[in-house]
Amino acid sequence: MKNYELLTIFKPSLDSEELDKAVDKISSEIKSAKGEIASVDKMGRKKLAYDLQGYRDGFFTTMIVSLPADKIVDFKRSLKLNENVLRFMFMEVAKKAGVNA
Repeated sequence: MKNYELLTIFKPSLDSEELDKAVDKISSEIKSAKGEIASVDKMGRKKLAYDLQGYRDGFFTTMIVSLPADKIVDFKRSLKLNENVLRFMFMEVAKKAGVNA
């Protein structure tokens, strides 16, 4: 399994309890796909550079996850269908280069 970083922008109309439920829903989808979650960082509400679906700001979260390669397409599809997610970015985490002396 490879490591990935998931940046998610949630709707600003969610209260803190609904936001926690939305993050937990994504976490449970990762675990049901036999993935692992290394970290979750809730960065809070931030202003967007431009309107997304009529919203000027959103709640940002980042997650470092490991997923099997055959489950990535289904996971991205579930993020697209999630009504609380305005936008997401899913990218592979590059390994840091080591210096051999």
